[in-house]
Amino acid sequence: MAQGLTVDQTAIKFAQLVIAVWVVVAGALQAPWLIAFLTAALATSAASPTRSLFRLLYHRVAVPLRLARPRIIPDDPAPHRFAQGVGAAVLAASTLALFVGASTLGWVLAGLVAVLALLNVTAGFCAGCFVYYQLSRRGWLPRRPEGA
Repeated sequence: MAQGLTVDQTAIKFAQLVIAVWVVVAGALQAPWLIAFLTAALATSAASPTRSLFRLLYHRVAVPLRLARPRIIPDDPAPHRFAQGVGAAVLAASTLALFVGASTLGWVLAGLVAVLALLNVTAGFCAGCFVYYQLSRRGWLPRRPEGA
């Protein structure tokens, strides 16, 4: 890991909790458009963290209302962004399935994202990060130059 990189662990868990609750609400309402919106929000977050809906909610609502307290730790944000990208890809497949009539597959895929998000919140295990590290270890992901 390059020196000086940090992440806010609370912000990550907050985003994961929002994702899980969002999927549950979408499923309860049988609202595929909510999954489509979540897909876009998660893809945006992975591609451009400063434009993340989750970050906005965290910094403008959760922290000021003292629902969450930042916990900045030394860590590489790349695996977390990769995990968000994987989540967005799975939700994109879910959205497609929901809109072409394969609703069981669509809700199962969305549910998988919710379960993995809750796993991160409750047990601190990020499945997408695990995949990132395995791919990186095998040389299948580009290496970041030292100090970057």
